[in-house]
Amino acid sequence: MDVSILQARSRMVSATRDFFLSRGYLETDTPALAPSLIPESCLEVFATEYVHPTKGRRPLYLIPSPEIWMKKVIAETGRSVFQLCKSWRNAESVSRIHNPEFTMLEYYGVGLSSSDNIRLTEELFAALATDETPPQARPPFRVMSMKEAWHEFAHADLDALAEPEAMREACRERGLLVPKDAPWEDAFNILFLSLVEPALPQDRPLVLNEYPTGIECLAMDIPGTTYKERWELYVSGIEIANCFTEMASSDAVRAYFASQSEKKRQALVPHHIDDSYASIFEHFPPCSGVAVGFDRLLMVLLGKRSLAEVMLFPFESFQQD
Repeated sequence: MDVSILQARSRMVSATRDFFLSRGYLETDTPALAPSLIPESCLEVFATEYVHPTKGRRPLYLIPSPEIWMKKVIAETGRSVFQLCKSWRNAESVSRIHNPEFTMLEYYGVGLSSSDNIRLTEELFAALATDETPPQARPPFRVMSMKEAWHEFAHADLDALAEPEAMREACRERGLLVPKDAPWEDAFNILFLSLVEPALPQDRPLVLNEYPTGIECLAMDIPGTTYKERWELYVSGIEIANCFTEMASSDAVRAYFASQSEKKRQALVPHHIDDSYASIFEHFPPCSGVAVGFDRLLMVLLGKRSLAEVMLFPFESFQQD
């Protein structure tokens, strides 16, 4: 056990709290369990159950993100909030950058846009950087739109690939295997993960901005375009953070839930969806939220190469029968 890593982690946790508290954010401490979850077709979850001594059993789920609770706090208080907590994601390979249980940092700024949160996240990186932080993990961030990245690294016009067959053909033209009936998002991911993401610049943190509307998420549309106010942050080629300007329309959230719930029918771990959740957006303040894999953040700021170096008990250290 490396005590210096424990000390560094402790310092960064305290510094993160000080960073947001000094800016007027309210720290939340929401449950790790939930009776229902926001449906996300790309995620699998952990299921458990509460066993009542006389009233039987009730299914519960470990949260893949505190978002489901934090947005209720925002709707009720109208406050900017942040939280450091454990989150869980199932059915993912364990690797140097993946662990089924991890620490999530989420922060939502009321009145902020996704662009505002780029600057705030730069300030957070600067506040947490140490003497060990390599140059490629230090601000300022490079900002590139998804459209620009596709043009530069895949030599493709993303605007011209709005239809599923056009995206599938773009894959085939570049020698990538794609099912003949692959949905648009699946074909997009095949090309993006094969050609674009591996080529992203790594000399400093990179914000990949303005994601296509074809990738369903709870981010606001950019008016007059086919893109959303969403960005992801990469450091040394590793995805560190995901940001949305939050969709604040109850009808749009309801439609998203319906679409994702249909896709979740084939989930390895089916889970309950709260159909009334969209109602919190009837009076939801304009805001932008960022979700940061805190262990990955520590890893890159401390110049380490794997999560196992910054986690006290990584999954691979568990005793096996």
